[in-house]
Amino acid sequence: MAADEDALACDFAQYYHVLDWKRLPLRTAAVFALGLPADSRIMRRLSGVDADEKTTLLALLCDSVSHIAWMFSEDGQRRRNHPASLAQLISKQSRQKETETYRTAADFDAAWKSLAGGDE
Repeated sequence: MAADEDALACDFAQYYHVLDWKRLPLRTAAVFALGLPADSRIMRRLSGVDADEKTTLLALLCDSVSHIAWMFSEDGQRRRNHPASLAQLISKQSRQKETETYRTAADFDAAWKSLAGGDE
């Protein structure tokens, strides 16, 4: 619920025909939330994926066909102007920077020294 209350409300209405999910007992609402499919709004939100599985698969298929056509083109023969990936454009994960976390300050210091090139 904290991630996106509106998405959860829409999913409950779509999948369970429950228009006022807040009237459900908490345990029932939790069980219903766990039962939502992977391509539901809230599950996509929690997993960081913008598109549903069908859209993602179609984008990957389009990327493959585009790549094959590019390979036979003059640009493909010279390995230039590679076509943009539709799957990457629709993927939220490709737009987010990867972050690294550390358990302790000593772990951070060790990683910093490693990146800096030694004991600098």
